Amino acid sequence: LTPEASRLYRVRKTTVKMLHNRGYIVSENELVMTPEAFQHQVSSALCHHSGSVGAVTDWRDCAVGDLCGFHQFGDNPTREMMTILVEKIDDPSDNLFVFFPEDTKVGVKPIRKYVPPPLHLCVRDENVTKAILVVQEGITPFARQALNEMAPRYKIEHFKETELLVDITEHTLVPVHRVLGRDEKAALLKRYRIRDSQLPRMQVSDPIARYYGMTRGQVVKIIRPSETAGRYVTYRAVV
Repeated sequence: LTPEASRLYRVRKTTVKMLHNRGYIVSENELVMTPEAFQHQVSSALCHHSGSVGAVTDWRDCAVGDLCGFHQFGDNPTREMMTILVEKIDDPSDNLFVFFPEDTKVGVKPIRKYVPPPLHLCVRDENVTKAILVVQEGITPFARQALNEMAPRYKIEHFKETELLVDITEHTLVPVHRVLGRDEKAALLKRYRIRDSQLPRMQVSDPIARYYGMTRGQVVKIIRPSETAGRYVTYRAVV
């Protein structure tokens, strides 16, 4: 792979792993993809009921289960051909797009290209309101303002490519994190007879919170190894 292709391979691999860890459908082949497989893979647009991730040639024409054309990444993959669409394992209505803009620094114009209205039109019969922008050098203040104006109807996250060159959850010093569901959170608070405001806090801007797409009000379970007890469990409320 060329240096640029190798960079995009690493970014895409971490992105796919992040989606998997968030509970979205991702195939095993995608999770273990090698640089050689990335280079030679003929990837199709995602048929996300089948659990595969692929490049979408024109997301505005995609329907659930459609194939929107084929790409071979090759030695010089473009960011546009790396567009990803995934579906939540336990909620078929929860769909998320990942866009890789070609612009070095993303302004308002590229964002308007994706959302709105394309975001909720890109999959027929679906209302996709979540997306992740993986940008090269960041976004402009005006673009950040545009994203804020789209909330809460649209949840648009953004990461720099440098943040996704490595998977931070694979670092030996990072313990296992698991976001609790609503019922699990309620059971936890009831068991210990506490309010979530009494739990230790994790900032929503924390790198781990951003990786898992955590939102304010959620509770995350943190599992650390312990020499005496085998494992040590703590909980944090996202604020």
